[in-house]
Amino acid sequence: MQKNLIEKIKESLGSVLPVAAIVFLLMVSIVPVSGELFFMFFVGTVMLVVGIGLFTLGADTSMIIIGEEIGAKLVRLKKIWIILPVCFVIGVLVTVAEPDLKVLADQTPIVDTQVMIWSVGLGVGLFLALAFLRIFLQIRINVLFIILYAAVFIFACSPLISPSFIPTAFDSGGVTTGPITVPFIMALGLGLSSIRGDKTSEEDSFGLVAMCSVGPILTVLILGAANSTDNIEQTIAPIGSYETVAQVFREFMYAFPHYMKDVFSAIIPIVAFFLLFNAVSLKLDKKTLIKIFVGLAFTYIGLVLFLTGANTGFMPIGQYLGESLAGSGYSWILVPIGMIIGYFIVSAEPAVHVLKQQVETITEGRISAKALGLSLAIGVAASVGIAMIRVITGISILWFLIPGYAFALIITCVVPPIFTSVAFDAGGVASGPLTATFLLPLAMGASYAAGGNLAEDAFGIVAMVAMTPLLTIQILGLVSKFKAAPKVQTAEGQVFPITLDASCDAVVLLDRKDV
Repeated sequence: MQKNLIEKIKESLGSVLPVAAIVFLLMVSIVPVSGELFFMFFVGTVMLVVGIGLFTLGADTSMIIIGEEIGAKLVRLKKIWIILPVCFVIGVLVTVAEPDLKVLADQTPIVDTQVMIWSVGLGVGLFLALAFLRIFLQIRINVLFIILYAAVFIFACSPLISPSFIPTAFDSGGVTTGPITVPFIMALGLGLSSIRGDKTSEEDSFGLVAMCSVGPILTVLILGAANSTDNIEQTIAPIGSYETVAQVFREFMYAFPHYMKDVFSAIIPIVAFFLLFNAVSLKLDKKTLIKIFVGLAFTYIGLVLFLTGANTGFMPIGQYLGESLAGSGYSWILVPIGMIIGYFIVSAEPAVHVLKQQVETITEGRISAKALGLSLAIGVAASVGIAMIRVITGISILWFLIPGYAFALIITCVVPPIFTSVAFDAGGVASGPLTATFLLPLAMGASYAAGGNLAEDAFGIVAMVAMTPLLTIQILGLVSKFKAAPKVQTAEGQVFPITLDASCDAVVLLDRKDV
């Protein structure tokens, strides 16, 4: 256990250090800060490193095992009338408990926090049930995505929806797939795959996270149709002023009980559901249960440290940098700085580690963690750059989301299905806690300083981060498909490629008479 913990800490250090180094360079060069704020950022960085290490270790030995066991058991039941309600309950519980969602709901000025949290929870529950129904009916996931996103964008462009609700709606789809939701839902898919074992089970083991990202978009858009944004004051909280290091320490001490309570509230419903399910159906042995509860303890401590460090140490610095850079007269510098931060910040997301590990495992190394991580980093860098352009110019987010999703959905028809499922999952996973607690405050600070509309210009950065991996990972799939296609040589020395069908299962010669 100690060896594994040290390894996880090393991995998280390698993930967080590049982001911390970039912010450090900004604080000692372009945007100088007080010693107290610098110390706050340093303490937050240490908490992030330790927190991510503990969380990933705990998720490996608790959340993933719980999800796999429940998923496998549900498939064995083969009773839709039991599986769908259980999926709905799981979806609601893990989402309402998701710390990322609370971070976003607290920051948005247009929806009451609890109304938004429960609306999003219902959306995830419904679409998790729909995702399992899709798997049992063996509907191709790209067909369902095309139908669902067509409905989403038609609804979003209707006059019923206030433009202020659109960025928040798409953001909600990204933050719901955070450090608690992703390990659990992905493990449900892996449990399904382990039981079925047919030719489509591998690709069907992914895509559940992506399906769960669509539900919140629709539910928040429905809120937008039912609510008005008139006379809503759009402002941001002032950054605290600290005169001594002792005051900084007190800030962290005040935050600790708050996040201990939040994370406990997040995990306890899942634990209660697991214990009930285990008593009724799973009946795991004592050794496995002890392993799971030790893992849950690591998960709890890791998430408390992570959220305290991110919200107390990172969020104020993000807002301060955004305000300072946008108010300096050189607001254009937000674009390259945002891209650099976006490139590295995705590696620090806890759920990204879970995704990369599970993708490499289930594909037996055909999709490597390194290639997946690079594709995610490039996509997030591009998305943050575009989001900063939006902050500066005030361009509607639909001008980017509609063509982006249209292209992503079109190429699903030619990309191997496993890459489509992984790509749409990765879109939700990439937009995790650091996006909501650092990049969103950065955009809000910049928008506020530039005199923009917070709801329309600053919000939407999570949605942009969630969209671009759909493109980069599917392009990776096209490249992989092309490279994997074998070639045959005729007697005359001509070389003809052998093309693969969309699922890479069948091999078809282009022109048999020439071979």
